[in-house]
Amino acid sequence: MTYFLILTRREDPNVVLPTCCTCHSRDQPLEAASTQPTFRLCGITLDHLINTTMAGRSMQVARCPTDELSLTNCVVASEKDFKSGQHLMIKTMPTQKFVFTVKTHSSVVPGTIAFSLPQRKWAGLSLNQEVDVSVYNFDPSSQYVGTMTLEIDFLQKKSVDSNPYDSDKMAIEFIQFFNVQAFSQGQQFVFSYCDKLFGLIIKDIEAMDPSILRGEQSSTKKHKIAIGLLHGNSQVIFEKAESSSINLIGKAKTRGSRQSIINPDWNFERMGIGGLDKEFSDIFRRAFASRVFPPDIVEQMGCKHVKGVLLFGPPGCGKTLMARQIGKMLNAREPKVVNGPEVLNKYVGESEANIRKLFADAEEEQKRLGANSGLHIIIFDEIDAICKQRGSMAGSTGVHDTVVNQLLSKIDGVEQLNNILVIGMTNRPDLIDEALLRPGRLEVKMEIGLPDETGRVQILNIHTAKMKQSDKLAKDVDIKELAVETKNYSGAELEGLVRAAQSTAMNRHIKASTRVEVDTEKAHSLLVTRSDFLTSLNNDIKPAFGTNQEDYSSYIMNGIVKWSNAVSDILGDGELLVQQTKNSERTPLVTVLLEGPPHSGKTALAAKIAEDSQFPFIKICSPDKMIGFSENAKCQAIKKIFEDAYKSQLSCVVVDDIERLLDFVPIGPRFSNLVLQALLVLLKKPPPRGRKFLILGTTSRKDVLQEMGMLDSFSTTIHIPNISSGEHLMEALELLGGFQDKERATIARMVKGKAVWLGIKKLQMLIEMSLQIEKLFCGKMKVKMGHCCTRIMPTRFNVFQYTMLFRLITKPRGFHVLVRC
Repeated sequence: MTYFLILTRREDPNVVLPTCCTCHSRDQPLEAASTQPTFRLCGITLDHLINTTMAGRSMQVARCPTDELSLTNCVVASEKDFKSGQHLMIKTMPTQKFVFTVKTHSSVVPGTIAFSLPQRKWAGLSLNQEVDVSVYNFDPSSQYVGTMTLEIDFLQKKSVDSNPYDSDKMAIEFIQFFNVQAFSQGQQFVFSYCDKLFGLIIKDIEAMDPSILRGEQSSTKKHKIAIGLLHGNSQVIFEKAESSSINLIGKAKTRGSRQSIINPDWNFERMGIGGLDKEFSDIFRRAFASRVFPPDIVEQMGCKHVKGVLLFGPPGCGKTLMARQIGKMLNAREPKVVNGPEVLNKYVGESEANIRKLFADAEEEQKRLGANSGLHIIIFDEIDAICKQRGSMAGSTGVHDTVVNQLLSKIDGVEQLNNILVIGMTNRPDLIDEALLRPGRLEVKMEIGLPDETGRVQILNIHTAKMKQSDKLAKDVDIKELAVETKNYSGAELEGLVRAAQSTAMNRHIKASTRVEVDTEKAHSLLVTRSDFLTSLNNDIKPAFGTNQEDYSSYIMNGIVKWSNAVSDILGDGELLVQQTKNSERTPLVTVLLEGPPHSGKTALAAKIAEDSQFPFIKICSPDKMIGFSENAKCQAIKKIFEDAYKSQLSCVVVDDIERLLDFVPIGPRFSNLVLQALLVLLKKPPPRGRKFLILGTTSRKDVLQEMGMLDSFSTTIHIPNISSGEHLMEALELLGGFQDKERATIARMVKGKAVWLGIKKLQMLIEMSLQIEKLFCGKMKVKMGHCCTRIMPTRFNVFQYTMLFRLITKPRGFHVLVRC
């Protein structure tokens, strides 16, 4: 009976396999049959076939045919035996195995494999020795080189010199020359650099950590490997051999100088970055995961690398610092940092030429190495200065437009560069040309916002670390307490807070005399205390995107007078809306309109609700801050307040006196339609994901807003009433003070059953005026009591008059004053 046996071996696609052979009967196991040496196909025994495909093949050691090939650190074989770029395992003894990358040459005899002298010396080989050769495949998850440490020395003593050798440039050339080659720990080989021959010994190899591909924190444990595959993003570190006179300079000469692209340290506090762990993890996952893999795997997947990242957010939140650390941690090359305005030039065409110069090195290397080229990083600070919307700039030169065109052609043009990463930073992403933000360009857009409480703890720990180490930070300083008190502080503002606290502490040890002197006796005992931080927090450093109490404190400087249950109900409704804003996932935007007659205290109640909310961002959008603004300027000012609010996790904006913002006058009527449309859009625009926004509006003309269609933009409306009864008036007088019980009783008799219509603010002003008039006219003018009582009647029009009059006529001294109606 005849069976078909198909033998395959994935590791060696070049070996021709038989398609069938004659086997024993079905009763005999295949394993037993495969061990019989008598089965033949075309004169080839089955044992020979198995040895060739599974256990390798026997070859004879030969001498390397040329000096150039001996410097490649590759073994050389015939094209009939192997293909260039394959990796081979050379077995000299059962326990001695060596892995090399192979190159082919026509002068090598088939069946032989050529080694250079350093290779034969390291592997203990002799010419014409028989060795077992098999194809070797690297495991992508554990055998790619992350960091390789090399011991370096001059190969020949006669070539020794004292010239400095830049280890950074040497590492770049090493990776370019030996890219995608196999290396083993302890291996010896020769490296040519600057027309000098150097002898290298591999001291240590660390594998990449695949956990960073999943966006996870990398393990601090180093994974040592004996054999690894070098690729374009590996890190190479040179160590001077013992008793060597070689002069190494640069950052790649010692182990701890820079961190590997493959195994970065995710604890940024040591690098001066705080509160951005998640942002960096997301960027690394999106922009660098594909660059971790070897080029052949990326090519097989048809994957294209991310070429651009846009970092945007408020000033002082760490965009520039983060971009620099990305360049250092990737360890590809020293990044090129360019300030946006530096690109522009007064000569025609020079601005575009500056863009081309930035990409010249990457273009040259990609032409030379192709997919194996290393990564080139270009950082544009304030990229909005050169990449504004095309057609938006006035003038006939169109320089900005051509700069954008040149940048687009370099990043994603006809001749695409796959070895670049462009990092742009801006505070105004809305100004950048839309074409630059599409996929294939700056497609990864990451907001670097204000740090949360955990981030603020990290930032404060970074800036106080040296004080802690030097015992200059007092024990009563609680970093967590400071983090709670510094809501919406940016990283730069937190750094400024620490500097201000240090200045406050230093000022205590400066002698106040004719000359500025330091008290040297007490200077050594200098400590920065909790009170220094609190003083700086209250007086020196205020957050640009936080709550400035001075903005709204003037509106509630006299407090809230709860003259009726209606006032308590309004505050209760406001608290309910605040809790809805904080806790609801369905309504991140809550808009409330407080409407009522003039002087009823609408702005004060809105400011009180905002203050009690304890939101980290509170702003008052008031007409008095926009006096003289044009319509466009007013729209931009209102828009900026709302955009600043979007940057905070919780924010509250009070839009005060809406009809005044709209320039409304009843004659005509006339109003600003441009401002109206801007407010209609902003009142309905939801905040970004994860942000909560409360808007409080106030108006005295609800009917006007109804006609303009603005009432529909508010989710709810709260009416603020005036004082409309004598009981409410007496309650307000009692709370405001200024009148004795006997005086209030007299006023109560006069207003009993009378119609009252008075705003609480108007009442406060009248009381203060009555007190001032008493002081001014007391004893100078007298009138008859009867005359006064007949002329001053407690109506809604003369509340001011009778409150002042009864304050005077009930005094024990009996002084009277004439109040003209």
